Amino acid sequence: MTEREIEAYLHRRVREAGGDYRRTEWIGRANGPDDRIMLPGNCFWAECKAPGKKPSEAQLREHARMRELGETVHVLDSFEAVDKVLAP
Repeated sequence: MTEREIEAYLHRRVREAGGDYRRTEWIGRANGPDDRIMLPGNCFWAECKAPGKKPSEAQLREHARMRELGETVHVLDSFEAVDKVLAP
């Protein structure tokens, strides 16, 4: 399974749940999460990784900065992780 497959699964499941997503491009800021996930009552940032792969140290620092400001960031490395974060 690849990062791209997990990302495609996330996007499909979000749309099936009546939500939407936005791919992000971090102008002037590197290492931010890949997607903004928007579901009724559940909006968060998602960073997809291949199974067993971890975010880089720079990504972890950026995720921590975002969390300190009240944002929710999930790192998803499997279909099961996607299903868990989307569960009601």
